[in-house]
Amino acid sequence: MRYLLRIVELALLLLLIAVTVQNSHAVEFKLFFGQSWSAPLIVFLLLFFVVGAIVGLLATFSFYLKNRRELSQLKKELRNRPPARKTVNDPSDALAD
Repeated sequence: MRYLLRIVELALLLLLIAVTVQNSHAVEFKLFFGQSWSAPLIVFLLLFFVVGAIVGLLATFSFYLKNRRELSQLKKELRNRPPARKTVNDPSDALAD
């Protein structure tokens, strides 16, 4: 299984290198007020991929924090709850009566 994973990683690396070579021509990214950036297309693709990954991680992190806060609140409520009566349904108790 480990060798299969390495083969898939190598194939993905070769695919990304091929995409990089195919998209090495310069493109112009136009902004507001007449500003523009000029760089190879792969730089813009990588930049937008990284920004998207960061935004996704931040969204996931906020969801994680919300769930963690709720879990700690529920644990606190559980600790403050009075202990429940323990009722054991033991068949031998009926015989002892």
